Amino acid sequence: MTPLCFLFGDTNRNNIYIKRDDLLPVSFGGNKARKAINFFREIDRGGFDCVVTYGSSSSNHCRIVSNMAASRKLPCYIIAPKESSLPTFNSKMMELFGSHFTIASVNEVHDTIERLLATLREEGKNPYFIAGGGHGNLGTQAYVDCYGEIKEYEREYKIHFDSIFLASGTGTTQAGLICGQLMNRDTRKIIGISIARKNPRGKQVVSDSSYEYLESKGMQISKSLLENEVVFVDDYVGLGYGTKSRDIDHTISSMLVDFGIPMDSTYTAKAYTGMMRYIKENNIAGENILFIHTGGTPLFFDDLMRLENVI
Repeated sequence: MTPLCFLFGDTNRNNIYIKRDDLLPVSFGGNKARKAINFFREIDRGGFDCVVTYGSSSSNHCRIVSNMAASRKLPCYIIAPKESSLPTFNSKMMELFGSHFTIASVNEVHDTIERLLATLREEGKNPYFIAGGGHGNLGTQAYVDCYGEIKEYEREYKIHFDSIFLASGTGTTQAGLICGQLMNRDTRKIIGISIARKNPRGKQVVSDSSYEYLESKGMQISKSLLENEVVFVDDYVGLGYGTKSRDIDHTISSMLVDFGIPMDSTYTAKAYTGMMRYIKENNIAGENILFIHTGGTPLFFDDLMRLENVI
């Protein structure tokens, strides 16, 4: 179970808590670590001899997968979009782990993956493919399990979180929390603050992932009812993935200085800033609010290079 701590009470008498998934003890932690643990459990059992995945040079997912593959002496092949291939601390670590890179345009990624998998199989290898961001039921399961940790914390400390906020990207993190909530028949809001996608696609991806997981567990639920459970807020994406703002930079600075917590402009600081604006704009008051810190610490250091004269 990752640490969960109280931060402060705001001017609307809300109590703000944070769950530190960035402290998971795997390659800087984070939601991608939770998911990768499930994937590598399957890899270890299945006799696979190499790993193939997809992501940009800033991908937390690719960094963690390449790290876990390297620790097992498994070759790791990463298909990366040339549109997002600038050097980052994540990409430097991927290189350190000995990952093999194939650079392709975004519209060529699918075919590039298929060709690589076919080539590896022709060479007699048994590759394991992980979708970008750890998408799929194993990724969703990781946050069904996380929801169980939240429930355990609530029982132990006799508290109820009225709302759970998180950065929502590829969708399975939010989907897992929603599935956990439905499976426990809980009443609360799980609010995904989009870091890139706009509605209706953003909400649809979360809904589809939730439906697919629940169906795999034999749980029947109407798609319309499920969609009503998905709160996917796209008001704070700015110009899209990885865009920065003065408010987000202030969050990075204040969270580090005041609480010693690193956040990054792509995911956690962007979502946290959006959460605080959402609370204010919707006049939320007197609630216990939980923010899930989904990690990305190396991305924080990329930001630190920009903000070194500010913090």
